[in-house]
Amino acid sequence: MKTDLVSFSTLSHEDVTEIFLLTRWMKEERPPDFRPLAGKTATLIFEKPSLRTRLSFEVGVMQLGGQTVFLSQDNIGLDTRESVRDIAEVVSGYSDLIIARTFRQEAVDLLAHYSDVPVINALTDLLHPCQILADAYTLHERGLLSAKTKITFVGDGNNVVNSWLELAAIIPLHFVLACPEGYEPNPETVSRARRARLSTIEIMHDPFEAAEGSHVLYTDVWVSMGQEDEIAARRAAFGSFQLNSRLMGLASPACVVMHCLPAHRGEEITAEVLEGGQSIVQQQAVNRLHVQKGIIAHLFGKTPVTAQVQEEQVEELVH
Repeated sequence: MKTDLVSFSTLSHEDVTEIFLLTRWMKEERPPDFRPLAGKTATLIFEKPSLRTRLSFEVGVMQLGGQTVFLSQDNIGLDTRESVRDIAEVVSGYSDLIIARTFRQEAVDLLAHYSDVPVINALTDLLHPCQILADAYTLHERGLLSAKTKITFVGDGNNVVNSWLELAAIIPLHFVLACPEGYEPNPETVSRARRARLSTIEIMHDPFEAAEGSHVLYTDVWVSMGQEDEIAARRAAFGSFQLNSRLMGLASPACVVMHCLPAHRGEEITAEVLEGGQSIVQQQAVNRLHVQKGIIAHLFGKTPVTAQVQEEQVEELVH
């Protein structure tokens, strides 16, 4: 039976652990003959433009022995020229893996429902699971992935925030969102995360209060793709939510800075902070490649990590 990654709703603590173990193994030790995608093709269906997501998936598939086909919205007309069902059935008949980057979460859900091969959500307006697994793994590498780490996101309650909240229902975190009123995350996602009673979740509207004592300060653009008609309103609403030296001064002295990129210097973050010594933004970007290889290997059941090794390292990887 095939397995998808369209959200974290079907992901367990053990699944996250295995993905992280695979990620570390492939980043640090992977031999050239580990090619679980040898002879296989991954089709990338992208409604939105991309740098890191497209490049990391294409390079990752290649390093795992496979090949890719890229289809833009202009090529296929997802849910306009052709129905999502028809596209899913045709593409899964030609390919072994579908990687989709769409506006609507429903489009990825339908692709997964009608596809006979695994589907990976490479971003929707609702969720960004691959980004957040890479972020969490980056914090793990620095010994910061635990309930004792205060992760504060300053800005829009967007897809990045929603996926952090989904992860908080699987592994224990302390996640704080500081956003303007009216820009809160998806309420159902917040409710599910809180019902799990696993993590500390705070949502507030004062970025300075939120930043106090933070070990991680994270931000994202104020205006995402598809929101261009809201530029003026968003800039006005988010004016005091900039990640800058003042916020950094309120955080823990060892606080690290995260941003999923692309960044708009001078808007959601200053160049000084983005390019400063506490920024781990490029480490996040590099880890997209390795984590996505871990996700693919996990979905295909191709793991060189033994059960014994998993048992020995679970507590080290995910506290």
